[in-house]
Order: sequence, then C-alpha cells, then structure tokens
Amino acid sequence: MSNPNSLIITEYIASIDVEFKPTIELLRAIFLNSDIEIAEHIKWNSLSFYYSGEMKEFDAKEYKRDLAVINLHRRKILIVFPTGNKIEKETGLSGKNYPDGRKIVEILNLEDAKQKTESLKKGIKNWLAQIDK
Repeated sequence: MSNPNSLIITEYIASIDVEFKPTIELLRAIFLNSDIEIAEHIKWNSLSFYYSGEMKEFDAKEYKRDLAVINLHRRKILIVFPTGNKIEKETGLSGKNYPDGRKIVEILNLEDAKQKTESLKKGIKNWLAQIDK
C-alpha cells in the first residue's frame, strides 16, 4: 500500500541539513522496521511516527497513537516520545522523563544513534506492547 505522506516526507528529508540526513534516515529505519503498524507523517513540523493499527477509543489530547517525533533543535536531534515515560526502564532506553508523560532522548550524531539502536528498538517494542487495542 502506498503512503500518501511519502512525497511530503521525501521533501522534508531533502530540506534537512546534510549533516543530519544519515542520522535521521537511520532513526527513520529503526522506527519503520520495528512494526508494520508504525506509520510516519509530518506533525509539529517534524518527522513523526504513530501507531496505525486498531485501538480502543481515547481522548485525542492523550496522544496515545503518537509514538515519537524527531525534532532538530539547536544542532541536536531530540526524539520526543509524547507518552514515553511509560516505556519500562529495563529496555535501556535512556532519556529524560517529564511530568506531562513525555520522554526525550537526545541523539548527538550518527555514531550515538548507532549505539542507541538496540535500546530504541526495545523501547519501541515495549511501547507497542502497552497499546490498549
């Protein structure tokens, strides 16, 4: 099935500073290869990933469908998990938890992203396992 967001996402990635492209492309692959029901779009002016499968009804302000947003901020890559503080510590996914439920993981460069690949995969799988279907 074709992704209607593909052209928009391609254009977005083309607009990213060349220094960040390999890292963004690696992170994108990690998210999209984690589960067939993870989809992508541009949200909050950033590349974002969400669960596209069936879920029980919920208040949209709870952001239960939103998995992560990759935010380029002050020459750093931040992965913002809107409901990420529910990801269990055992996954090894380190980041800062916020009282509003967010978890933010900082990615310094491509090498740092490679080092965090396994913990990101475990964190994503853990998040998916907690979805109320």
